[in-house]
Amino acid sequence: MAATEPHRAIEAIFRIERARLIARLARMVRDVGLAEELAQDAFVTALSEWPRAGVPANPGAWLTATAKRRAIDLLRRDRMLARKHAEIGRDLTDRDDTGIEVIEAAMDDDLGDELLGLIFAACHPILSPEARVALTLRLIGGLTTEEIARAYLSSEPTVAQRIVRAKKTLGRAGLSFEVPRGQERQERLSSVLEVIYLIFNEGYSATAGQDLIRPALCAEAQRLGRILAGLAPDDSEVFGLLALMELQASRLAARVGPDGVPIPLTEQNRARWDQLLIRRGLAALKRAEALGGAAGPYALQAALAACHARAHRTEETDWRRISGLYDILRLVMPSPVVDLNRAVAHSWAFGPEAGLTLLDDIDQATLRHYAPLPAARGDFLFRAGRLPEAKVQFEHAAKLSRNGPEKVFLLGRAAACAARTDMV
Repeated sequence: MAATEPHRAIEAIFRIERARLIARLARMVRDVGLAEELAQDAFVTALSEWPRAGVPANPGAWLTATAKRRAIDLLRRDRMLARKHAEIGRDLTDRDDTGIEVIEAAMDDDLGDELLGLIFAACHPILSPEARVALTLRLIGGLTTEEIARAYLSSEPTVAQRIVRAKKTLGRAGLSFEVPRGQERQERLSSVLEVIYLIFNEGYSATAGQDLIRPALCAEAQRLGRILAGLAPDDSEVFGLLALMELQASRLAARVGPDGVPIPLTEQNRARWDQLLIRRGLAALKRAEALGGAAGPYALQAALAACHARAHRTEETDWRRISGLYDILRLVMPSPVVDLNRAVAHSWAFGPEAGLTLLDDIDQATLRHYAPLPAARGDFLFRAGRLPEAKVQFEHAAKLSRNGPEKVFLLGRAAACAARTDMV
């Protein structure tokens, strides 16, 4: 075995165990930054000892015990207990002089939802959406600061500062790192789902840069969604979101051509759609509906994606059903973007003029810098035979787009309008 192979094996184990280990430690020390440091210390110790002694039968338990001893040593050395009593033992009446028994009890208290508690903390509404995304990818996903910065076309120092500030904000908030209950759980869950879907969407349709899709981000969001579904098996919207992501991800291989330029949904080679992901998505949607969540916003969007997934050919797409689902979705989740997508669906179900009529009812001011709006209008005009008007809209959409391949696609459609006009 090569010298680097044990290290690769240890790194793989740590990636699997890392999030749950941090969750346990955060629950113990009430400081997510310190919890991450303690987990990293345990990993370094494993790198030193496991190649010589062998990988233990239960790596997770070994890492937990090592991190626990390190935490207790730190608390003893720094006399942290006086400052931490209110945070990690406010509900305990019997404390010893050093507080070690309290700490051990906190570490050994396995309620089975440590990881879920960490997810809720990382996605806490007191953080900005950007901070929630970065912290979730760092703590739960295990991505490095460099990987997050690269995925979001940001600088590493900017992402690092965002994560540090988020940790400090959570520390000042005095979170318990436990799963919220009752109404608070439902309110907080919406933030968790929002963060995961933000990560997925940036991978599915990048807002900027030279790549239309970033499959690694989609895969990470799907992994987070699967983890959440395992931890919250009775939440219908969790399965609605998971279904939506699996079904949308099934189309990734067909979304771009060899040149990186996007291929519209109606023109994609459906033989390239991932049937395993489609089956997973449909199963998750069925679970969401069985839990009574068919009318939830994520489940409704998954139902829309399922209409496409079930159509083996573009001509078989049930656009009338899709239009009806959008009519419901706009009531459940009012949004100018939903209204725009509804107009697209109606344009295919009832003709381009129907789409143009619906576009006139959309809040134009909110979407004035949103490239898909003039792009949709251009498509409707193109299909209606109004080529000079369509050309203007495609060119306007290209100016608004910050994504390289999307810009190329839109300028190509504008050129097609000009070419057809010259032929007439």
